[in-house]
Amino acid sequence: MRTFDFAPLHRATIGFDQIADLMDRVMTSDVTQPSYPPYNIEKTAPDAYRISIAVAGFADSDLSVEVKENALVVAARKAADDTARTYLHRGIATRAFERRFTLADHVRVTGASHENGMLHIDLKREVPEALKPRRIEIASVKPADESDLVEAKAVN
Repeated sequence: MRTFDFAPLHRATIGFDQIADLMDRVMTSDVTQPSYPPYNIEKTAPDAYRISIAVAGFADSDLSVEVKENALVVAARKAADDTARTYLHRGIATRAFERRFTLADHVRVTGASHENGMLHIDLKREVPEALKPRRIEIASVKPADESDLVEAKAVN
């Protein structure tokens, strides 16, 4: 597997720290991505997204959704089951998990809902007015009139 050294990028750029950190995170191969629980990411509008996570077997009180430092952290911990059950087959996993999603700048969580074993988290990109493109009006310059001109005299 190839490894890349991004140290020269850190020395030669200013203000691109987040991009370099993101590249470092993506290129690290020592951390394996968890596959549990399964999830979908869908685009619901031009600036809106929805993350849907399959959380069968978890109650609302077992789930937590937090935003920390541009990262969405979804965690679940099942309360201890006091009743002793005997399973012939246990296919529904209710093990504890923590799933992290890195959020882009200006993306905020607008809400979360839990229904039919699915946790839906709604996100919206809100670009500040200062960063939105704006149209600059071009003023037309009227041609100079003869009355505005000053007659030049030779000085000697």
